Amino acid sequence: MDYDYNIATGARSHTTEGLSDFFRGIFTWMTLGLVITGVVSYLIAMDKPVVQYLHTHIILFYVLIGLQLAAVLLLSFGINKFPAYISEIIFLSYSALTGITFSFIFLVYTSQSIGEVFFITAASFGLLAFLGYTTKRDLTKIGNFMTVGLFAIMIAMVVNFFLHSSALMYVISVLGVVIFLGLTAYDMQKLKQIYLSGSFDERKETVMGALTLYLDFINLFLMLLMLFGQRRD
Repeated sequence: MDYDYNIATGARSHTTEGLSDFFRGIFTWMTLGLVITGVVSYLIAMDKPVVQYLHTHIILFYVLIGLQLAAVLLLSFGINKFPAYISEIIFLSYSALTGITFSFIFLVYTSQSIGEVFFITAASFGLLAFLGYTTKRDLTKIGNFMTVGLFAIMIAMVVNFFLHSSALMYVISVLGVVIFLGLTAYDMQKLKQIYLSGSFDERKETVMGALTLYLDFINLFLMLLMLFGQRRD
């Protein structure tokens, strides 16, 4: 869902409290999604037979990824076609599915390094979210550039699936950090402009905003984990 950034066009008066409430709702849902993902991921990872079954049956793993993709597409393109509570259920279901597919990180990386990278992610995400919220500079061009970069690294990851190049994965991870930090700032500004435009369903847009920032956060976390995570022996 694209919105051109023009703070002077079509905007009606809104209180600071209203804007704060809008973002409070977004971050509440985003945090709930992250908590669900973390809890589900940890619980599955603690049951070694289950997690090994999930990740040795590659077809099942791809089915789960397909369900994740379907949930994101359903929210992105169908959010105006069903009630808000359906959007909320889809978002929470997506968060749980992500927890299942994320369970592998506890097999690959130490718990300590996962925790450390999580706090690095939270700090970096918070800083760029704040900059995106407060800056008066139009970030549309940056957002478009980062979106192109996102598709580029997705293609590179597919290629590297066959090449198994550690050097290419390192480059992808570095670029991924830059891209998702840039998208975080852009998405925060875009959400602010959506609120200021006044023409939206707040409950639905709160869930969609939560999904957008959730995706920025978890992908930033994955890229940082690939760079700084300590692998198990």
